[in-house]
Amino acid sequence: MREILGERRKNRRKNGTRAGRLRALREAALEYARHWRWPVLPGAEASPEGRCACGRAGCPVPGAHPLDPGLLAATTDERMIRWWWTSRPHAPIVLATGGQAPCALAVPAAAGRAALAELDRRGVRTGPVIAAPGRWLLLVRPYELPQLGDLLGAMEHVPGSLRFHGPGGYLPLPPSGFAAEDAAGWVRRPRPAPRGGGAELPCAADLLAVLVDEALRDPGGLPGR
Repeated sequence: MREILGERRKNRRKNGTRAGRLRALREAALEYARHWRWPVLPGAEASPEGRCACGRAGCPVPGAHPLDPGLLAATTDERMIRWWWTSRPHAPIVLATGGQAPCALAVPAAAGRAALAELDRRGVRTGPVIAAPGRWLLLVRPYELPQLGDLLGAMEHVPGSLRFHGPGGYLPLPPSGFAAEDAAGWVRRPRPAPRGGGAELPCAADLLAVLVDEALRDPGGLPGR
């Protein structure tokens, strides 16, 4: 009897944790839309073994990309978001980047950690930073592709490991889960802009040089051109 009761308590704790995590996804998606006005949508789900719901063999980002609905469905409408995550409580949260929403610069985790320390040392104020499996994503003000091209064109080398989430792109938002126990988390959470109007975000130009330097030092950061 004691063993049975102990197992029941263990299952209640497990189920309670699981239910809490599923509620956290829905509430986080609503908070991004309500408080920060970030357009979100549910992403493709991944199995614990790493198989993505998209069915693509060797999907490079299982559980971290749009599937159904497509990216253009991203919204801040709370009724739609509530319905999505009631129907698909396990779905990761995907942010549609660009337009009025944040963009992002992404580097390998080690380079991101070093870059953040160097930016702090220089007194450069950063915005929200996400740790996803193997990579750090630094959210920045929306930029246009020609503007980004000008910045990169002025640099001698561009690391192949540097990624850009700009207009028409997307990225996973915490607490989205991926394969196994991998999940996205905040290194630095969003904070309100001093004059209101959403989250405080730096310009890509303020961060790019340091991110490039640290990504080039990373073993995987070979020049892209």
